[in-house]
Amino acid sequence: MKIAPGASVGALQAGLPLDALENRILLCHVLRLTRVGLITNSERVLNETEAARLAALVERRVNGEPIAYIVGQREFFGLPFQVNPAVLIPRPDTELIVELALERLAPGARLLDMGTGSGAIAVSVAHTRPDALVTALDVSEEALAVARANAAANHAKVRFLRSDWFMALENEEFDLIASNPPYIASGDDHLVQGDLRFEPSGALTDFADGLSALRTIVKGAPTHLVQGGWLLLEHGYDQAEAVRALLVDAGYGEVQSWRDLGGIERVSGGRRS
Repeated sequence: MKIAPGASVGALQAGLPLDALENRILLCHVLRLTRVGLITNSERVLNETEAARLAALVERRVNGEPIAYIVGQREFFGLPFQVNPAVLIPRPDTELIVELALERLAPGARLLDMGTGSGAIAVSVAHTRPDALVTALDVSEEALAVARANAAANHAKVRFLRSDWFMALENEEFDLIASNPPYIASGDDHLVQGDLRFEPSGALTDFADGLSALRTIVKGAPTHLVQGGWLLLEHGYDQAEAVRALLVDAGYGEVQSWRDLGGIERVSGGRRS
């Protein structure tokens, strides 16, 4: 796509081939303006460098690349999170597991975030509850680098570990374990649609039936949960019943599911009994 130098901000907001929100995000990013600044600078015209940069970013979005990867950031739980193709893009649905964890954390409680990715869950909890002792793990060193940067940028104290699920934890115990693991089944059509085409496949799918990572966490968590400690798991839109069954079969108590803002059972959990 070509954008002529001299085009005004106001004209571009209406004339780019994206929806209004994405037009605004890219214009703010290229011109380093806030949303309010974009409004007050509607008559400003783009110079040659700005026009070329905007055109390149619009082209990437038209080709399907997620807007969050293009600008390198996504808001989650009211905080800015750096994102790149090494991590999943945080989604509003995942804010539910943060809210549930915060409701269940006593003062000074220990929380473990398994498969932290960008650090969205761990950093949000640690930022909101500085008294909590938060540990986050991931098998990907590239993801951990992003998560560490997000913790530093949001002034959140989090201990990060490289670990294949529970392997690096030895005998540590926590008051609550939370996880948003890979839960899309291999071959699911969603993996080749929309933003998911660009996100790390290992963070999306277990390359099996969609439940293998959830089984691993449900089975291993009791060793690392205090008596009465909670396990909270995000899962797919059609997996709540299966995840509840895993929890019940493993002996967890108070097993239940919670719905996201769209009314979908998005998180299931139980307590070590």
